[in-house]
Amino acid sequence: MVNKQPHLFCFGLGYTGTVLAGSLRDLGWQVSGTTREPSDGSDAYPFSGHAEEVEAIAATLRTATHVLSTIPTMELGDPILAAVEQVLAECEDLTWIGYLSTTGVYGNTDGAVVDETTPTNPSGERGMRRVRAEKQWLNLYGAFDLPVHVFRLPGIYGPGRSVFDQLKHGKSQRILKPGHKFNRIHVDDIAQALIASMKQPDPGAIYNVCDDHPVEPAEVTAYACEVMGTEPPPLIDFFEAEKSMSAMGRSFWNDNRLVSNGRIKSELGVALIHPDYKSGLDAIWALMGSQYDE
Repeated sequence: MVNKQPHLFCFGLGYTGTVLAGSLRDLGWQVSGTTREPSDGSDAYPFSGHAEEVEAIAATLRTATHVLSTIPTMELGDPILAAVEQVLAECEDLTWIGYLSTTGVYGNTDGAVVDETTPTNPSGERGMRRVRAEKQWLNLYGAFDLPVHVFRLPGIYGPGRSVFDQLKHGKSQRILKPGHKFNRIHVDDIAQALIASMKQPDPGAIYNVCDDHPVEPAEVTAYACEVMGTEPPPLIDFFEAEKSMSAMGRSFWNDNRLVSNGRIKSELGVALIHPDYKSGLDAIWALMGSQYDE
């Protein structure tokens, strides 16, 4: 029997989905999915959950061996499952499903370390929506024996989406809140973690996908300025900066936790390409630093 060409259907060929798609196409995969703007090399479909759109993607989705959702949750639940749960249940060739969630589901731990066994305790509505969506996706495993995996991500950065871009457009601040550290993850490391999971499925598994070295955001900004050869923005006390923050910005700073990534290493064999922010920023600068000098 000839092995079927692996085929990823990705709901949300945005920033992360496009990077993953490129890596898989290099490995000989077929990639299709949904996107706001059709991209090169992929069968891309517009999708907002309407019945006619579900009908348009159903035939392609049924040929997928792997499915990934990168789509954020909505107020009424996960928009993808609401539209295509039954189609997924009818897919005969699926060996892997992935759902991209957030480490925000852990909420605030006052700087304590969390891992995948830590109970979820989101601080706000956005986090609670993600917890509900995780449960919805994992229920597919229980209800239909579908091979679902959940990946919890912190802040994502990479080429075209980093502190360099914020600095170039005058949107970066250095906020001082001592001891308040954040994990982050380079988009290339998300792609390699997902591919590692695809190679060794473990239905029902949950993985934290983050770097090794959480640090205060002001440190990241200062290093980026050093690389760019510019003066860093002045330090602003958090309580002063908070006065002009959006609700989303305040929720970002309200949670203080350190995230363990031990499981992706021990179970998936992932060796991070960019284990810390310096490695990631250096790679971005080497790739496209000249664009920030313009």
